[in-house]
Amino acid sequence: MDPKTLLITGFAPFGTESVNPSWEAVKALPEHIGAWSLHKLLLPVEYGRAAALAAEAANECGADAIICAGLAAGRTAVTPEAVGINVRDAAIPDNAGRKCEGEPVEPDGPAAFFSTLPVRKMTEAIHDAGVSAKLSYTAGTYVCNDLLYTLLHRFSGTPVRVAFVHIPLEKDLPLKDSIRALTAAIEAI
Repeated sequence: MDPKTLLITGFAPFGTESVNPSWEAVKALPEHIGAWSLHKLLLPVEYGRAAALAAEAANECGADAIICAGLAAGRTAVTPEAVGINVRDAAIPDNAGRKCEGEPVEPDGPAAFFSTLPVRKMTEAIHDAGVSAKLSYTAGTYVCNDLLYTLLHRFSGTPVRVAFVHIPLEKDLPLKDSIRALTAAIEAI
C-alpha cells in the first residue's frame, strides 16, 4: 500500500521571537511517520500568503491531509485547534507589515469551519505520548487562524483533511516534546 501524503507546515519567526518552535519541530520530523509520507513547508507569517503557499504545496504534492503548526506564546500545552473563524484581527502586524482589525478572511465565507482531522483523537494521542495537550477552540485571529480558516475553506468538500496544532515557546515546552507531540498527532490520523 502506498503511503499517504501529509503536508506539514511550520512558521518563520515573528514579533519579538528569533526562532519559531513550530518550524523547528516540523523540520526535525522524519520523512515518514506510520502510513504517512511527510512533505514539509516553511511558511511566512503573512495574512493570505501563508495560506496560498500551503494550498499550492498541497496541490503539488497531492496531499491527503494537511497539518499546520504554529507558535502560541503563553500556552504551556500543545493545542490542536477545533475551529478556524472568519476574522483577521491582531494587535501586531504580520511580517509584511499588514495590520488587520476586524477584517474577514473570506468576505463571502461562513463564520467558521471545524477541523476535518480528528483533533480530539490527536489531543489524546499527544497526552498519551507524555506531552501536555489540550483541545483548543480558538486559533486566535492572527495568521495561524487565517491559515487554518483559509485551508478549511479551500478544501471544503474535497477529500483533503486539515488541522492546526499550536506549540508553546521552547522555554515552556522543550523542542523534543514538541517533536514527540507532532509525531503522536500524525500517528493518530
